[in-house]
Amino acid sequence: MAQVGPKQSPDRAIPGPILIQIIRSEDQRRWDDELKMLLTNSNPAIRSRAALATGRIGSEDSVPALVKLLSDDTSTDVRATAAFALGEVESITAADMLIKALKRDNESEIVQARIVEALGKIAAALPKEQQVKASELGEAVIDALKNATNRELILLGVTALLRSHPANAGPILAQFETNMDPRIRADAANALARLRAKDANDQLRILLKKDPDAVVRANAARVLGATEDKASFESLLERAINDADSRVRVSAIRSLASLKDPRAAELLVKRGTFLSAKTPIEAKNEVIEIATTLGRLLTLKQDQSAHDWLSRTAEQFGHTSPEIEQARVRVWPDLYLTSFGLDFAAKRTLQMAMLSDWHSATAYATGLREFAALPDSFQNKTALSKSAVDLLRDMLAYKSSGLHINTLVAVHSEYAVPEVLRALAAFKPLDLDQVLRSSLKENDVIIRATAAELLGELPASEVNTTALVSALSLAKSDQLNDATLSTLDALGSQKNETATTAVKSALDSPDFIVRQRAAAILKTNGAGDFASKVGPVQSRNSTRDYQRAISRIGQNVRAVVTTSKGSFTIELLPNDAPLNVDNFLTLAQKGYFRNITFHRVVPNFVIQGGDPRGDGNGGPGYQIRCEINEFAYDRGAVGMALSGKDTGGSQWFVTHSPQPHLDGGYTVFGKVIAGLDVVDNISRGDVIQSIRISTARR
Repeated sequence: MAQVGPKQSPDRAIPGPILIQIIRSEDQRRWDDELKMLLTNSNPAIRSRAALATGRIGSEDSVPALVKLLSDDTSTDVRATAAFALGEVESITAADMLIKALKRDNESEIVQARIVEALGKIAAALPKEQQVKASELGEAVIDALKNATNRELILLGVTALLRSHPANAGPILAQFETNMDPRIRADAANALARLRAKDANDQLRILLKKDPDAVVRANAARVLGATEDKASFESLLERAINDADSRVRVSAIRSLASLKDPRAAELLVKRGTFLSAKTPIEAKNEVIEIATTLGRLLTLKQDQSAHDWLSRTAEQFGHTSPEIEQARVRVWPDLYLTSFGLDFAAKRTLQMAMLSDWHSATAYATGLREFAALPDSFQNKTALSKSAVDLLRDMLAYKSSGLHINTLVAVHSEYAVPEVLRALAAFKPLDLDQVLRSSLKENDVIIRATAAELLGELPASEVNTTALVSALSLAKSDQLNDATLSTLDALGSQKNETATTAVKSALDSPDFIVRQRAAAILKTNGAGDFASKVGPVQSRNSTRDYQRAISRIGQNVRAVVTTSKGSFTIELLPNDAPLNVDNFLTLAQKGYFRNITFHRVVPNFVIQGGDPRGDGNGGPGYQIRCEINEFAYDRGAVGMALSGKDTGGSQWFVTHSPQPHLDGGYTVFGKVIAGLDVVDNISRGDVIQSIRISTARR
């Protein structure tokens, strides 16, 4: 399937010293007169690349220069890049000019497509109080789509509608469900699903049954579930059991959960039993989806067949699947606690001994958290919740002398503690702030980050402020900035002079992200505008690093990723994301990824790995800047995982199917060109055994 994206980057036409100058500016997030001058260079390749850098930097001060390029430049490529860059800056000050340019006679369709994309991004970034303006931008997108025939304009326009979500987006999206292009049908369905719009449901029921494209069928299933289309029950159940493509099956299974019709349970249990009968379990991802849906369809139904299958499957997974533990609680809460033994007897001790495995501890904590969600009318809720809380307290016993202690069931890995804290917080115990303040003193950065985040959700108090100020000081020596950022956010919620003073101290941090966060909190709290204190990034990269990164431009750079499920090959994109590629290659060549797991797998979405902790919170101890480019998140796109702009490090993901809502938000730095069947088969916990790099001239 052809992808939305740029032609080969023109970077090879740019002299090396100028290209390094541009890359250094965007790496340091520095908009200045030197970069501004390059926007007027006689070489259109330089103007285009400088415009892209300007968009990546994102300074609102750059909007007039980019608007001038869009308005006056004679090069179609430069105007298109200027429009793309204005979308990345996300400034409302560019909106009127973009709408004017969209209506310009004889403007190139590719420029129009990028303008439409920019309008969607700007609308999505507007605060709630400017939703009228967002709707106005959405209407401009609708006008552009009404008679559109250009493929790129339609695809980018569909995603722009998703981002701007005007009230009448549904009908215009519905018209694309009869388009001859399967990618257009799929993207339109993706937008309809995310907008929960019913306008195309009649056609989507047909596509679910008959469309030859698996992504279209999968997205049709998503829409019908998101809109709770009861008339689709039989078709969704049939696709969930019989479709040849796993992406369609899992999407249909999820949609059955949304329909809330328990008639699907019997066949899903039968399907789950068939899949889990083999050793080792095949189709683990699908099994987890079935378990999740059963938990929603049979909530509090005490269904024996589902309970028995879920219990057997939980054992097969070694009690490491949070989704299965959640489903067990939802179906039959009483029996879940009984399996531990409610009186601390030998049976419970034996079961809880598995908590020495932090994956199991995390799964159990996630399951126990479900007791907090039981309806007040549920018989024995108070007693069951107390038992769940006692178990969670015991899991934390290794680190506190003030809690109820049973060291036989204590968690002995810091990686599980954050989820245990979140589960405990769901019950809102009276001493929660005390527990969290204690956790702010832990060695593990993620425990402290979680404790600060949860403390920030509690009512402000002097004692909490004091603890958070101390935690901020402790976090200064962390290699990762998670605890610093969470503590700043929590201090921001305290809204007192002591907290404000502490947040101001973070403006002197050497970490750009920390300075940026502190300035944003202070501005939100009315403590002043400290944007000038943020300054440029103090980049780790030297001129030699930039030279190494651009030396690969024009080369064929590939990475063969060997996993416990087989191998797949990534073609990297040094032309379009040179520093992200360089970072990946540097880590791979020193063996960083060896024996790291894929810690996150969401079927028909992504597989994600690169975290040395394995819990989704780890990284190399530094951040790299985003290099947002015009490559689309098609099937097999390789992107840099983030927890916010410019927070990439070592975690990366591969898409199972097109994900247009990710376009322009995450750096695409590669694409899988072989082994997509292996990517489809990877499940959570599978291991990266090695990554082999090869480089050759094109």
